[in-house]
Amino acid sequence: MSEAGAGASWGRFAAPLARDKADTLLLLAGALLVMAPHASHLPLWVSALCAATLAWRAAVTLRGTRMPPIALLLPIAVGAMVLVLMTYRTLFGRDAGVAMLVLLVTFKMLEMRARRDLYVVVFLCLFLVLTNFFYSQGIGTALMMIASVIVLLTAQLSFQFTGAVPPLRRRLRMGAAIVALAAPLALLMFFVFPRIHGPLWGVPGQVGGARSGLSDRMAPGKLSSLAQSEETAFRVKFIDPAPPQVQLYWRAVVLGDFDGATWTQVRRPWRRQSGPESISIAIRGRAIRHQVTLEPSQNHWLFALEMPAQVPQLADNPTRVSAELEISATYPLERRVRYEATSYVDFSMQAQAPPEDMEQWLALPRNYNPRTRRAGAELREEPDPLKRIAAVLDRFTQDGYVYTLEPPLLGVHSVDEFLYTTKSGFCEHYAGAFVVLMRAAGVPARVVTGYQGGELNPVDGFLTVRQSDAHAWAEVWLAGRGWVRVDPTAAVAPERVRSSLARALPRQAPFGIEGLGKLIDFGGGENSWVTHMRFQFAAFNNGWNQWVLNYTPERQRGLLAALQEKLADWRTLAALGLVATLAMLWRALRRRRQIDPVDALYSALCLHLARLGMARASDEGPSAYAHRLMALDLAPEKKSAVARFLTLYSAHKYSTRTTEANLAATLKSLLNESK
Repeated sequence: MSEAGAGASWGRFAAPLARDKADTLLLLAGALLVMAPHASHLPLWVSALCAATLAWRAAVTLRGTRMPPIALLLPIAVGAMVLVLMTYRTLFGRDAGVAMLVLLVTFKMLEMRARRDLYVVVFLCLFLVLTNFFYSQGIGTALMMIASVIVLLTAQLSFQFTGAVPPLRRRLRMGAAIVALAAPLALLMFFVFPRIHGPLWGVPGQVGGARSGLSDRMAPGKLSSLAQSEETAFRVKFIDPAPPQVQLYWRAVVLGDFDGATWTQVRRPWRRQSGPESISIAIRGRAIRHQVTLEPSQNHWLFALEMPAQVPQLADNPTRVSAELEISATYPLERRVRYEATSYVDFSMQAQAPPEDMEQWLALPRNYNPRTRRAGAELREEPDPLKRIAAVLDRFTQDGYVYTLEPPLLGVHSVDEFLYTTKSGFCEHYAGAFVVLMRAAGVPARVVTGYQGGELNPVDGFLTVRQSDAHAWAEVWLAGRGWVRVDPTAAVAPERVRSSLARALPRQAPFGIEGLGKLIDFGGGENSWVTHMRFQFAAFNNGWNQWVLNYTPERQRGLLAALQEKLADWRTLAALGLVATLAMLWRALRRRRQIDPVDALYSALCLHLARLGMARASDEGPSAYAHRLMALDLAPEKKSAVARFLTLYSAHKYSTRTTEANLAATLKSLLNESK
């Protein structure tokens, strides 16, 4: 390309865009803001096709070429719908419906031939804004969607202007003002409109935020895979002083059946009751009251500090408890729930149970792990069960065992291979091997899975328990003492129980949780500004979850009841009436003192010219001011607009002729042209 040709091409794109092109590109930007979050869950081909279509539309706009014919767009649209059907096996439901809507909005961009089509695209994009909340209701999503609505409203306003168009910054302020005016009504509707049980957004059974979490089965590698997730499992707000980190055990599932490779629950009936008293548990010491906010999941488990004095209650989901003190809800917890719990860390369970009732906790599968069974039989020679337990823990401490998230694969005799060959494992390896040794040694034992520890946020005082805090420990039954917790992991990696998983992992790991911890703490450890900002953001996000996403029908009824109680007081009603009267008087006075809109526009013009160094003298009328401005160095089109403005204003103020009906609109247009 010649130098002249290149210059002409560059000048074509560098020159100010025509109004219709600028408005179309603004609409494309708004649509892109709405569609971008969907890329995280839509199939790759949908995202790629949408990006290519939007780029095609932008190129058509910038080059000024003709729109593609319907004969070309129709086969593309039909082919996309067929691909949606092949991908999702249906055209109905949340995911397939959102994919079709995104594609149809994108294709509509290439079919905008009249102003009506522009408005259709704007309204479809506003509807598409809602679909983002099917997948995420976080504060980040909310802020991005507010920004999207402002851009879309700005694009809609831009299409409606006639004559001169205000600068983009002013139009964006107008769009933001519309959103701000609608915000009070939206807040009122949020707080008082009747709410329904279920997720804030989405279809029950298809909640985007639901996670799998803990399982009712445990095999080598199960918990180590879950522990690599930093997703939040639940948050805890302690009403009473919190216990030390080593006592933060959150009980979930008790596993008693072992087939040689996998631990599963002992199948027995569940019971519904208000507390664990009938399961023969004695609690001592001070009560620890706390509030648990459980994140959505596909499970039934409810968590409380071990050991709860009562079973937590949910408003619309009956709770139940097993003989092993596993607490669960009747229906899957597919939405965020919050409940109160009272626990005691000093307790004993089934201390007076007859030994014959413990036979089921001694069962081991035949023909599996022969070396471990022989080692357990040798421990039977020690009459004191406490010394048998201590011997196994000493073995873990002294025989070179390693705590790791990436243990080697195990074969048929998994416990034998772990104890005598690999000696590397995660908490489920140590808990499972310990229970097998105890049963072989004649001590009733079982595996308990749940969470241990948590991270306290000093900003809001909430303890965050993540999936990485998933843990497995053991319980042994001792005559006269009942079930006693024994955590074999504490013998191998005491930092796991005293502090966190990250500090218990090998220091040489460059990636994973350890690497992430180093990245976060590079500015000075726990007191670094990065850590402080992380706590601030976590507190802000938790506040959003607590007060917005967790605004349940029960909380709404409580709020309305409190308001009704306040409004029932005659003093409150009198105060509200006085405030309303004063507001009406202030508004009436403000209207009386409001200046003429034509005078307001004249003041705005004088202020604008003063900023340019052409201030009006205090004794200078509009005609004299216009005459002086004509001699100054001012762009011709702006000079003409100013002269026309001052002529019309002078006629309005001093002429006896009737002022034209749309004078204010004309002066406003001339004011915009003068800038």
